Amino acid sequence: MAVETLRDVIRHSAAAYGSQTAFRYKIGRKELEDKTYENVNQDSMAVSRMLKAEGMLGKHIALIGATTYSWIISYFGITNSGSVAVPIDAQLPAPAICELLNRADVEMVIYDEIRADVIPEIRKLCPRITCIISMQAQESSADIRSLSQLLAEHTGNFDTNLDPDQLCTILFTSGTTGKSKGVMLSHRNLTDNAVCLDMKIPAGTVSMTLLPINHVYCLTMDIIKGLYIGMVICINDSIMHVQKNLKLFKPEIVLLVPMVIESIYAKLKDVSKLIPKKAAAHAAFGGNLRIICSGGAYLDPEYVDRFKEYGITILQGYGMTECSPVISNNLEWDNRRGSVGKLLPNCQAKVVDDEIWVKGSSVMMGYYKMPEETAETLEDGWLKTGDLGYVDEDNFVYITGRKKNLIILANGENVSPEELENQLSRNDLVKEILVREKDRVIEAEIFPDYEYAKKKRIKDIQGQLQALIDEFNKDMPPYKRIHSLIVRETEFDKTTAKKIKRF
Repeated sequence: MAVETLRDVIRHSAAAYGSQTAFRYKIGRKELEDKTYENVNQDSMAVSRMLKAEGMLGKHIALIGATTYSWIISYFGITNSGSVAVPIDAQLPAPAICELLNRADVEMVIYDEIRADVIPEIRKLCPRITCIISMQAQESSADIRSLSQLLAEHTGNFDTNLDPDQLCTILFTSGTTGKSKGVMLSHRNLTDNAVCLDMKIPAGTVSMTLLPINHVYCLTMDIIKGLYIGMVICINDSIMHVQKNLKLFKPEIVLLVPMVIESIYAKLKDVSKLIPKKAAAHAAFGGNLRIICSGGAYLDPEYVDRFKEYGITILQGYGMTECSPVISNNLEWDNRRGSVGKLLPNCQAKVVDDEIWVKGSSVMMGYYKMPEETAETLEDGWLKTGDLGYVDEDNFVYITGRKKNLIILANGENVSPEELENQLSRNDLVKEILVREKDRVIEAEIFPDYEYAKKKRIKDIQGQLQALIDEFNKDMPPYKRIHSLIVRETEFDKTTAKKIKRF
């Protein structure tokens, strides 16, 4: 069957994998529950039928919460009914959530009780919202409806005609600078991104979700692609339980962002001083982990080499929310060191003034109610990524920095801060770093790894970091040299995608 919409993905997976486990998650502390592919099909159709009964077909409906089975079936029930899903970052403060709900013209909210604090604010600040549904409430009340009760009342089949190019979801960028934008993605955008590349992952492969589900990397690659290829998708219930859940679920593949990969490596390195490296990885990851897919930011290629020593392959990719999100990906049998992978089959690229532009069926429809920003980012179907780099003759992509972050010095020289940050961050004493221009020269602000300094009995951290920069400067042309250093006592402010906020 042709797979052009998210409804097609669910139908395909129910037909192909029916009684096989689609999702596995904990109930309480130890008990596990499995949901089959047919369960996902039936439960998401019940959500669609519920929306029809509530008069919400075609409306914008928000989801607020962590990754749960209820969140996932609600998402597919919304999108597959022809309505528009608006995933909201559950870590945002209540006023910020309400602002996004209003900007996205949301009329219904389905929420997790972990953010029950937002509901009074929604009632005060979001007059368009007329229906609020709790994922955990056992019974409906006058003010809050129960999702489980509504689903029980609306079991059955649901069908509607979906245009692959109609609006499917609005995803807000976390953004390291400026105001977040509502990225409009169609059914075709998401579906093509998930199904166009065969990564040769067999059905039944076990994965585990670790990234926030409101971010498109998790939504598309962990969930949509996972369902399409028949994976067993295990749901991590808390960032506090990652270590326990890795041992419980024993995943073979996980998706991570570079900051998490770097922190995991630091712990592995400590453990492997006591036991062999592969035994350390076995103990840390449950014994079956074979592949880590890295995305969301640039990962130093050194980590690819380091994890190989532990028997784990890192496949680095590249993407952005505006491209649903994957633009390129390295594969086990087709990869190049230092690259962020080969362009996906549904994507083409060109370089304009050192900036990578991409075009294809996964490029967004635009920013919701932001025509000027849309016009700045899209030109004749080409998405201006804002990333500096190049594409080689075999379509492998290489990133050298961000256009918006580019430092233009008084002498006209251009410096990519990421280039300097990546080199300096290889030192064990540097935990986080930000390079910028100040008073017409380059400044580095560093948050040191104080634990490492304590272990190594480094007392003069400022002096040690200055020595590192002095040594670094020796190999740099004059315009790339760092002239001042700030040492932080606290971590940098970050987005919920764990990217440092630059301004």
